Amino acid sequence: MRDDSDESLMFRYRDGDVRAFELLVTRHRKPVFNFILRFVRDTAQAEDVTQETFLRLIKGADAYERQAKFTTWLYTIARNLCVDAARRGKHRKAASLDAPVDEEGSVSLLDLVPDGGAAVDRQVQSRELAVRLRQAIEALPDEQREIFLLREVADLQFNEIAAVVGCPENTVKSRMRYALEKLREALEEYRDLARAVQ
Repeated sequence: MRDDSDESLMFRYRDGDVRAFELLVTRHRKPVFNFILRFVRDTAQAEDVTQETFLRLIKGADAYERQAKFTTWLYTIARNLCVDAARRGKHRKAASLDAPVDEEGSVSLLDLVPDGGAAVDRQVQSRELAVRLRQAIEALPDEQREIFLLREVADLQFNEIAAVVGCPENTVKSRMRYALEKLREALEEYRDLARAVQ
């Protein structure tokens, strides 16, 4: 069963095989959570939206048809819930590991955990780059950020993204191109650092 396609597993779950659903969750929970987290920018809310995504999957199992890839259907549910959450604007007041703890917003709780990894100067540069990249992604217009996250975080193909967001594939590619151009401009000062790290 581990080698079954997502679509086959969904049909098995629809027919009552709970283990098939467990496999789907195991395969997709982390990437879906990562996509949602980058969309809603709050760990607690991302957990809630991820849980709601899989609950919707359960509720919609009887209606599931093989009209599109399973991942397209899954990320459509996740995206719609993210949009709903953004509209409501309700955020929990829980401290996120990604929340900044300094005045500049460059150090998070997660950054304070020692890891015994690379040299300190490289860590500082990498941390600066990660913060700047996160800020640059957050500064993208919503439509471009959404496409970028679906492509780079969720690893969906352009035709799948087009199905998720409900627009032509060429529009998706155009938005991705503009997003990459804006990110390139925003991160220009880090080009030499990126080359040194490679």
